[in-house]
Amino acid sequence: MSYASSILGLLPGGRRAPGIAQLVSKIEAYLPPDQVERVREAYEYAEAAHKGQKRHSGEAYITHPIAVADILADLHMDGATLTAAILHDVVEDTPSSAAEVEQRFGKEVAELVDGVTKLDQVQFKSRKEAQAESFRKMILAMVRDIRVIMVKLADRTHNMRTLSAMPPEKRRSVARETLDIYAPIANRLGIHSIKLELEDLGFKTLYPQRYRIIERELKRARGNQREFLPKIVKALRGALVTGGVTGRVEAREKHLFSVYTKMRRKRLPLTQVIDMFGVRIIVGSVDDCYRVLGLVHGLYRPMPGRFKDYIAIPRVNGYQSLHTTLFGPNSMPIEIQIRTEDMHRMAESGIAAHWQYKTGEQDGEAQQVRAREWLQGVMQLHDGSAEELLESVKVDLFPDKVYVFTPKGDIMRLPRGATCVDFAYAVHTGVGQRCVAAKVDRRLVPLRTVLRNGQTVEIVTAKGAQPNPAWASFVTTAKARSAIRLYLRGLKRGEAAELGGRMLNQALEEFDLSIKKLPDGRLDDVAHSLSLKDGTELLEKIGLGERLARLIARRLLPTDDQRPDAGPSPPLAIAGTEGLVVSYARCCFPIPYDAIVAYLSSGRGVVIHRDNCSNVAAFSKQPDKWISAVWQKEQNRLFNAGLNIEVTNRMGILAQVATRIAGEQSNIVHVNVDSSQGEMSTILFEVQVRDRAHLARLIRAIRGMPDVVKVERSLA
Repeated sequence: MSYASSILGLLPGGRRAPGIAQLVSKIEAYLPPDQVERVREAYEYAEAAHKGQKRHSGEAYITHPIAVADILADLHMDGATLTAAILHDVVEDTPSSAAEVEQRFGKEVAELVDGVTKLDQVQFKSRKEAQAESFRKMILAMVRDIRVIMVKLADRTHNMRTLSAMPPEKRRSVARETLDIYAPIANRLGIHSIKLELEDLGFKTLYPQRYRIIERELKRARGNQREFLPKIVKALRGALVTGGVTGRVEAREKHLFSVYTKMRRKRLPLTQVIDMFGVRIIVGSVDDCYRVLGLVHGLYRPMPGRFKDYIAIPRVNGYQSLHTTLFGPNSMPIEIQIRTEDMHRMAESGIAAHWQYKTGEQDGEAQQVRAREWLQGVMQLHDGSAEELLESVKVDLFPDKVYVFTPKGDIMRLPRGATCVDFAYAVHTGVGQRCVAAKVDRRLVPLRTVLRNGQTVEIVTAKGAQPNPAWASFVTTAKARSAIRLYLRGLKRGEAAELGGRMLNQALEEFDLSIKKLPDGRLDDVAHSLSLKDGTELLEKIGLGERLARLIARRLLPTDDQRPDAGPSPPLAIAGTEGLVVSYARCCFPIPYDAIVAYLSSGRGVVIHRDNCSNVAAFSKQPDKWISAVWQKEQNRLFNAGLNIEVTNRMGILAQVATRIAGEQSNIVHVNVDSSQGEMSTILFEVQVRDRAHLARLIRAIRGMPDVVKVERSLA
């Protein structure tokens, strides 16, 4: 008697097993009997543990883990994964413990179950943080055993199939998360079947009206092209026979979410999405793929610029095929995909093919190595916040589109929009940190240059070079962004400690002291009393505005020192070169030689305001946060300032004013024009100047223009 028939009867409790017969029938076809028996035991255990529990749809809860295992059985996953799929909710949702699961089913299964356990019991500050932390744990678990994500993806697939039982807001939230995270992960791991289902279910839930419109139009197009597709398939089969190639030809229809994504990405109306229908040709060898390419190009005229060779240069998820678009009957565009059986298996199952086919083990292992390399790269980012990790990985999850070459001819895969700096970090983090220039096809280009397919990129490095903070504004890869942020955090800490030392010395001057005059170890002792690591960290906290220098100064005094205040402390000297821990308020644009005050902003450091800024009065309720400040005599940088200019409304006036500003050696950062006053216009310029004298010269130059009615420095 087969295992399927043996458990079609009644199990303990007198109830028929829901869905277990179908599952066992599937896995008997490819798993050895001992693994099938283990899956059956897991079902009996989970069925008893979940007894009495219901899903939102009203079904018995056990139907969910069985459905998850059934999805994985379609991918021919191994017995341990199927067992974990059936047990994946018992530790969280039932009295069963992880130790009990390990005792009954072994350490391997228990670790898989733990890897997919939800984080409902953890308290988070926000829903976004909860999602991000859950994602972090999932990534960590995937690094240990990548089968965790297989169970997680199957779990999400069944939840999406039964999402209609949830409230509308919950449905939209889950659908958005599915499209943002889970479908791209399935794509990155090459699991095409799950990726397509998650995308279509998510699209249907999140944008039901758009889904219905595209579905209706596709049905209409299918009706119009129904007569052509069979003819094309027949002609292609005939071409294979004529060329002596053995293979099969399948017609396929583009999925709705793929159509929608293409419409959005290329800003096309539905009528201009030309490759809604296609044909897949599956043959026996790579050599046959290229032979078939020649045959189909001989049968129908190829569309220029639409050929892609993903066999020679596979996609980052391991996908391989030849893609070409042909002009079919009546000039109907038809996309052709040509691949081998092994490539087709990998395209549909991706990393699951490693467990699915023993004979294809080499391909499966290569796929798993690629996935592990990506996961290890992700874990290089985990030092930041969970939300930063999630934001960074989202960028990496979407399909790579740019293939460029190193000078030695090695292929580098990068996301669309990647720059020379992204390329440098992709080669090695050290190359990125030291890069100073780039050559594309042997020509020097700016580091922010966006790369295109087929270019050869060479990075020029210099010993002692450091990342430019401006790079963070244009890099696209998670690796580059994370490395730059990490460097900036270290830079900010160093600058904060330097500024904190100056502020503490300023406060200590009230007591005729300085940091150098303190007894050895005194600063560290005070830091330890505040639960900080050492005196350097204490100075960082002062520089970042998280500790008040005057209070720390009093703590540093000897216990028998009862001297009264020596009067107001001297003002903090601002050089303009402090970097990231001193910023200049955009509400009043302070520049050198303005009368200024400094506001201690926790986490940001010191924010400089003009003393007549309206926000100074607003913040006056926090006197401890304000300290007096002055400019040092020499500044070696430009500062932003605002100008309000009233002009007569005539053609070319904006260009004339801009020319006059440039003539005074001032750069324009931003401009805004208000023409709502009829014959008059108000132009707001944000310009860069060295100091008040430079700004005064600029104002005089603009005021002398014939069409300028009024010019003044803006206060906000």
